[in-house]
Amino acid sequence: MTLDVRTVFLSDCHLGSRATDARALSQFLKYTRCQRIYLVGDIIDMWRLRQRWYWPGEHNNVVRRLLNHTKHGTDVVLIPGNHDEAARQFFDSDFGGVRVVPFAVHVTADRRRLLVTHGDQFDLVVRHSRVVSMLGAQAYDLLVMANRRYNALRRRLGLPYQSLSKAVKSKVKTACMFVSRFEEALMHEAERRGLDGVVCGHIHQAEVRTDGPVAYYNCGDWVEGCTAIVEHHDGRMELIDAEQVLGAAKPAARPKTRKAVRAARAADPEMPALADLIRFSPEAMENHDSDILTFGEDELDASPALAPADHGRNRVGPLA
Repeated sequence: MTLDVRTVFLSDCHLGSRATDARALSQFLKYTRCQRIYLVGDIIDMWRLRQRWYWPGEHNNVVRRLLNHTKHGTDVVLIPGNHDEAARQFFDSDFGGVRVVPFAVHVTADRRRLLVTHGDQFDLVVRHSRVVSMLGAQAYDLLVMANRRYNALRRRLGLPYQSLSKAVKSKVKTACMFVSRFEEALMHEAERRGLDGVVCGHIHQAEVRTDGPVAYYNCGDWVEGCTAIVEHHDGRMELIDAEQVLGAAKPAARPKTRKAVRAARAADPEMPALADLIRFSPEAMENHDSDILTFGEDELDASPALAPADHGRNRVGPLA
């Protein structure tokens, strides 16, 4: 099955971490056709890679799938988050066709304007206490690993999947208040800019809220869930579970060795060297309001109706 949509929004893939489901993400990218992909932050977990290198073959496959999309005319836009903040020193650079920007405005097929940002700049813990934030990330990773063992036992007992972290969040009042304030802050920012909605990630909680004056779309994650926000060709936005949409994923390939990864990079000069991205940079998103980019508007001017006959093609306008 091929998923044919206009735009895909992905966040919190955390490549380089043992917790991520890179196999499912690779399959999703393989069977998806679209005009533009937004990588909405925390795509590569540079925090984890700086502590201990972990990069199996499936993680490399995800990078290859993204580069393959660029070769076939798909715009791929990376908006770094807090875990891949080192990429912020490369704003307006291009890695194998993947353009790095601080944040963007996406214009949907029905002419709504959406702010696209990871969202970490609206998290007070991340902004003002980097040590606490990193300790929290390590605690979350431990909880995810415990969750996998817990659910392996539940499967043997014939019980359904249950997320420990989501159960904890739902029962801890402070966590619920944090999520609520995070959503409200982002919607307020979109409204302040005169926009119709916001697409974000960061909190690993997929959600769509369209009951107010400003729409809120959170992509979720590829650690505990396999979710994405997609825009259909008529402009309709939808939160999808990738594995349910595309069916059961194929068995995982045997992880490649570092030697195999180096050989693959040598054979493909367009593959970016991760070492160039992982250098620590303290630069944040300050002073970049004037650089905000708008994507999708030129496509609508060229083809206002987006006729159904064109749905299977990659109609890509110039980047604003």
